Amino acid sequence: MATRMKIAIASDHAAVELKAELRDWLIEQGHEVADLGPDTTDSVDYPDFGYKLAGVVADGTAERGVALCGSGIGISMSVNRNPAVRCALVGEPLSAALSREHNDANVIAMGARLTGSDMAKACLTAFLETEFGGGRHQRRVDKLSNPN
Repeated sequence: MATRMKIAIASDHAAVELKAELRDWLIEQGHEVADLGPDTTDSVDYPDFGYKLAGVVADGTAERGVALCGSGIGISMSVNRNPAVRCALVGEPLSAALSREHNDANVIAMGARLTGSDMAKACLTAFLETEFGGGRHQRRVDKLSNPN
């Protein structure tokens, strides 16, 4: 099992149900989880929740983040607007693990309309249990926040 972490989770209206299931599952795994909303399926704008999630990961309130929307695309784009955050859109565990090992991703994004509950949990497990490889990857990761 992964080390217990502080994890923030946010979605748009299309992923509220998956968010609730993953939140509860993460708590069962022993993690401290901050649910940043929304709480209903009323229509919302994914950038609002993506920016909120990125902020708490960037300022260290959460060690990792989980971003969800219908496809995972829109919310991952909004999360990645913050230069301190590296959000990887994944759909299976190998990509989730490689996002950590090679890219030091601190947020994982998934699409609720594309990724079932069991696959989302498998992706989260790989994401949380994989350490950053460092070495040759560090220089590349550094360039993500400092392109010059």
